[in-house]
Amino acid sequence: MIAFVFPGQGSQRAGMGKALAAAHPVFREALEQADDVLGEPLSRLCFEGPAEQLALTENTQPAVLALSIAAHRLLASRGHAPAMVAGHSLGEYSAHVAAGTLGFADALRTVRRRGAYMQEAVPVGEGAMAAVLELETERVGQACAEAAVGEVVSVANINAPGQVVIAGAQGAVARAGKRARELGARRVLPLDVSAPFHCALMKPAEERLARDLRALVVADPAVPVVANVDAEPKRRAAEAVDALIRQVSAPVQWEAVVRRMAADGVTTFIEIGPGKVLSRLIRQTLPTARVAQVGDPRSLEAAQALLAES
Repeated sequence: MIAFVFPGQGSQRAGMGKALAAAHPVFREALEQADDVLGEPLSRLCFEGPAEQLALTENTQPAVLALSIAAHRLLASRGHAPAMVAGHSLGEYSAHVAAGTLGFADALRTVRRRGAYMQEAVPVGEGAMAAVLELETERVGQACAEAAVGEVVSVANINAPGQVVIAGAQGAVARAGKRARELGARRVLPLDVSAPFHCALMKPAEERLARDLRALVVADPAVPVVANVDAEPKRRAAEAVDALIRQVSAPVQWEAVVRRMAADGVTTFIEIGPGKVLSRLIRQTLPTARVAQVGDPRSLEAAQALLAES
């Protein structure tokens, strides 16, 4: 069984999608549609940068979604379709566009606002995130609880065995990282992010986004979408929207998402969009899984070869 998975924020880089756009009209046309919807040259930002502009959350989110859907349309035009889909954080929106839950234009506008709401929820410099490596999730949670001292810090992403991300107030994240090292973490790496995603500090963004999402015209997904918030397949539009709302301030349960898809019969995972972050996390979680990525012409051909064997 084949699953398509879609990356989130952090996978972007200047130059992404340029080679595929030059080689494939269906890919290029999807990006041109995104430019028209947003009323600005998003594709040029993807192709040329500057990196600092691309890294702004309200630009990153529609850019990664647009590249992911362009790559999905390219695969679909060649007859490839998944049995299940999922996405990491922002990538869950791409998954829902691919599944037909959300329209492409609505998703682009919504994730642009999502990025702005998240950035406005916590002033730059007041929040932080850090990756904690080689420490059990329960111990990471313990470190956060012991280091909070009245501030917010909690587990934000459970990405793979031995890779957990924490988020919260800057001082609390620093204290939790120190405590995690005392509890046995091999490394604690501060992340270069503009806001502390997937923690209680994002509640104001969640409330604003809920109004936008509930105003959209949505449809039941054509294939199950395994949600970040609970690793459960969503098959109805209403439950899909609820999961998208809750994931703003809830931890991303990516390891559980991957294990759920495998338990349901998925053996081949195709990461669709820029970067290879999810491919690495899937291999860490399921060493025997068949994994490929679609982000440039060479990886497209490799993915198609794997799909032909599946």
